[in-house]
Amino acid sequence: MENAEETRYNFKGLFKYISTVVSWTVFILLIVVGILLVYYYISVRLYATHGEMFEPKFSVYTVVSESMEPTIDKYDVIINTKINSIDDVKVNDVITYISTWQVNYGMTVTHRVVDMKTLDDGSKCLVTRGDNNTSEDAVCVKKSNVVGVVKAVIPKLGKLQFFLSSSLGWLLIVLIPALYIIVKDILKIFNLSKDIKKEEQEEIEEKKIDKEVEDNSKTEEIKQEIDERVEKIKNDGKSNNKYLDNAYKDLKKVKNNRNN
Repeated sequence: MENAEETRYNFKGLFKYISTVVSWTVFILLIVVGILLVYYYISVRLYATHGEMFEPKFSVYTVVSESMEPTIDKYDVIINTKINSIDDVKVNDVITYISTWQVNYGMTVTHRVVDMKTLDDGSKCLVTRGDNNTSEDAVCVKKSNVVGVVKAVIPKLGKLQFFLSSSLGWLLIVLIPALYIIVKDILKIFNLSKDIKKEEQEEIEEKKIDKEVEDNSKTEEIKQEIDERVEKIKNDGKSNNKYLDNAYKDLKKVKNNRNN
């Protein structure tokens, strides 16, 4: 019995630990994704209001190709910081830029800077290439097309982003926490009911014990009174029927209490 109770206690402790870890993991992921989504939404709104004049200090993108593997994998999320001058970029930096090549014109590309060139007009541009590519990009990147320099990479967060953007993802992200909260509340109610029943049972036991103590106390008082009367009869040295009758009745009362 003791081993069964110990196993049950260990199982409950393990379940509680796993539940806590899962809850905090989901909570932290939701916070991260929520912050990124809020920032992305605000950036889009500001861009829609100010147009190309708006240049956010930070930008967040999800990589959807293998061109930068193994440095940056597909579905990794990258965080870029804006540059003030093209001289802020160094060879070997990884940058995100808007492509002006006709094949992928207007698309966002994240590649490594392998060289820097000076054009005929004296301006500079960046020669880029994906770590997983064998050739350099066709068009040299000008400062006006640079979104920013990659400063952080969050592995595979893009998978969660794509999943959350799906109908199933939104359903699960709402349904799972809701079910967890409901189950947790049901368990709390169940445990509370057990505690209430336990307290009621303990209260009944306490009242029973108090009654037994009270009855024993009364019995002792009666016995003491009988002893005092008997002693008084002895001291008087004479038979007193009144005292004997009372003593006899009290003895019968004590006997009846014991039998009950």
